[in-house]
Amino acid sequence: MISYSNFYIQRFVQHFFGQHHDDDGQATTEYALILLAAAVIAVLVITWATAGGGAGRIGELFDNVFNKVVDKASVDVG
Repeated sequence: MISYSNFYIQRFVQHFFGQHHDDDGQATTEYALILLAAAVIAVLVITWATAGGGAGRIGELFDNVFNKVVDKASVDVG
């Protein structure tokens, strides 16, 4: 009889203070938050690259890389 009352008291305290140990859906929630964070970062990078002055920098980067590749390829072959 005492164990039943202890069980009910414990259940009441857990319910009242919100101490539930039910982890159903936690992985799904974490996955959704990670996807949301990745989407926000992607939007920020795309915005920076297209309108925030990054387009010129990215173009310069590709030009530099292309010029270095062409310079390496056009070395005089003996």
